[in-house]
Amino acid sequence: MSKIEELKAKVLKAQQDSDIASLYILEQEAHEVFDEETLQAFYANILDMALEKLTETLESHRKMDMSEVQDFATTRALYEYAMEHYSAGAIKDASALFEVLSGMTNDDKFSWALKLHWIASSENISMEDFLENIADIELTQQKGTFYISSFKKEAQKLLDKYQEKGE
Repeated sequence: MSKIEELKAKVLKAQQDSDIASLYILEQEAHEVFDEETLQAFYANILDMALEKLTETLESHRKMDMSEVQDFATTRALYEYAMEHYSAGAIKDASALFEVLSGMTNDDKFSWALKLHWIASSENISMEDFLENIADIELTQQKGTFYISSFKKEAQKLLDKYQEKGE
């Protein structure tokens, strides 16, 4: 069996098991083996499974448990999807996703960070300005989180402005 066929079999098994975490484990290998079209389908599949899991979570009125590997992987996929929207200039779509994400996990640090994403995007701050003026990318990288988790002083001003509005 060729390397591509072997990887496709592993991906198919993970898809059949709705195992987003395993797909993320296979991500590096996918980048090395798959062509661009297959790679796009790989990520589309992760997103489809994450959106399905989000729907199930919302319908069951539960929160994602960030210590549970599938919930963690699902949250990561949805965050990446929201950031893609933000990056593409679909700020309203990103803002709606950030709002949902900010309240859907049991992780207070994640919720707080996503609230800042949501406020910034709801204030129509571009992703470039968010990354440059509000997010602390260096500190986030030091923390090793999959999401922007550290912020500059400007973030507090944004929070204060939001709270003054009474929202």
